[in-house]
Amino acid sequence: MVKAAIIILTGNESHADHGRLANGLEAAAEFATTDGDELLVVFDGAGTQWIPDLEDPDSDYHELYQKVRDDAVVCDYCASAFEVDEGIDESGLTRVDDFDGHPSVRDLVADGYEVITY
Repeated sequence: MVKAAIIILTGNESHADHGRLANGLEAAAEFATTDGDELLVVFDGAGTQWIPDLEDPDSDYHELYQKVRDDAVVCDYCASAFEVDEGIDESGLTRVDDFDGHPSVRDLVADGYEVITY
């Protein structure tokens, strides 16, 4: 069994950002579809901006996102900082605020997760 935490930090402004998102979701999907693996996908920082787009069925990444959506959470602080509160609320994803309003990377490490950032 493998425990992986994929943290999506990339924004959505450049072609490279789109590539990082796609690679992060692909990596997450591999864990999500492997029996016995445990996955957590954290949208943090500018990565929170992706949620409204990913929730849209017409998004290029919607289908891939759907493979990992049940394992996804969002940084509470960053959702507000990047002004996507409404989209996050509409998504129904869990907001995480373990450490100063952010997800706790230390807790992930302490819980045995391999932390991978995109």
